[in-house]
Amino acid sequence: MASAAEQLASNLNFSTFAKAEDLKKRLWFTLAALLVYRLGTHIPLPGLNPEAYAQAFKGQANGILGLFNMFAGGAVERMAIFALGIMPYISASIIVQLMTSVVPSLEALKKEGEAGRKIINQYTRYGTVLLGTLQAYGIAAGLESGAGLVIDPGWFFRVSTVITLLGGTMFLMWLGEQITSRGIGNGISLIIFAGIAAGLPKALAGTLELGRTGALSTTLILMVVVVAIGVIALIVFVERAQRRLLIQYPKRQVGNRMFQGDTSHLPLKLNTAGVIPAIFASSLLLLPATAAGFTNSTNLPPWATSIIASLQHGQPLFMLLYGLLIAFFAFFYTAIVFNPKDTADNLKKHGGFIPGIRPGERTAEYIDYVLTRITLVGAVYLVFVCILPETLIARTGIPLALGGTSLLIVVSVTLDTVAQIQGHLIAQQYEGLIKKSKLRGGKRGR
Repeated sequence: MASAAEQLASNLNFSTFAKAEDLKKRLWFTLAALLVYRLGTHIPLPGLNPEAYAQAFKGQANGILGLFNMFAGGAVERMAIFALGIMPYISASIIVQLMTSVVPSLEALKKEGEAGRKIINQYTRYGTVLLGTLQAYGIAAGLESGAGLVIDPGWFFRVSTVITLLGGTMFLMWLGEQITSRGIGNGISLIIFAGIAAGLPKALAGTLELGRTGALSTTLILMVVVVAIGVIALIVFVERAQRRLLIQYPKRQVGNRMFQGDTSHLPLKLNTAGVIPAIFASSLLLLPATAAGFTNSTNLPPWATSIIASLQHGQPLFMLLYGLLIAFFAFFYTAIVFNPKDTADNLKKHGGFIPGIRPGERTAEYIDYVLTRITLVGAVYLVFVCILPETLIARTGIPLALGGTSLLIVVSVTLDTVAQIQGHLIAQQYEGLIKKSKLRGGKRGR
């Protein structure tokens, strides 16, 4: 079966794409949705003083707000209606998924299939509204605390800001779901991808400008380019790496004929969690510091000021927590998306087994054994890819869009989207082959 799929993939060409009408519709829908998102990042929040806000943001561009701005596609820099981005939804997803592991009622819902998944998704939306409201109010209060940032401070500005920012987040959540169902790729990941990709040209131009003015040496810029190319190559290699477990099926007899047992493989990705750990870790670190950059530090207690300063991008505590959270979510998300016991039960149900391993519980233990070890390698890879360039950026002042997290998201989402496009093309070609065989069979029958 795998060889047939590989043969179909090798035969893909432009004519196959030209005939894939459904794929073209999905691509156009995805591009249109991302264009709507990009337009929304340029619609400013009402009631702000643009000049004063631009000056205030410059002082925080390389801190936690700069990281938030990268994920929001530049909307924070302009304080647009999409300034909250999709992060409240991601944070709510983290909380709900953590609760499904410790709350028995939610764990039971998770096992109910599609019906349970819909209820859990609804809880995630409620959590998004709650977190989005709190973050939007924090931003509104933080903006009011800044000198001259708000034209007419007061409750009207706070309420209108909360409604506008929360509405932008809910719209992005809906837009991401529409892309997933009617477009190509994962909608939430593509929205984050579009925001980061839009900032890459500006980041490259900013880096070259630093080199032109002498702030960065040519050697350092070349070193950054080499590191970026090496990180991209590592991401492509690891994201495509698999550990294949050999699966055998016993001989079977149909009537008087004996059929030879088949063999196949159970592919286990080296990084099963994909880009999710980096996004989850970033969103959790951004959550407590959403409006901290605009809050008047003189009104905060000393301990809060110390924590906020320690959680700024590039600080040792930030890097330590970032690495630990990435490693944790690599294991956590892998445990959510891949269940060794269910896989072992399905193999046993269809008569498959791993050579030398008893079907059932022993197979589940062996798959879990292998998965845990390759996930450890995947977690180390994720931490390395995200932390190394971030450390370099913190020491040199290179724009955040060239960091390891952004490169990981851009490359991983690109690979996943291309894989889905190839899947649609293979399905299209496979359907064409079936139609041709049916026509040939009908002609022979005549």
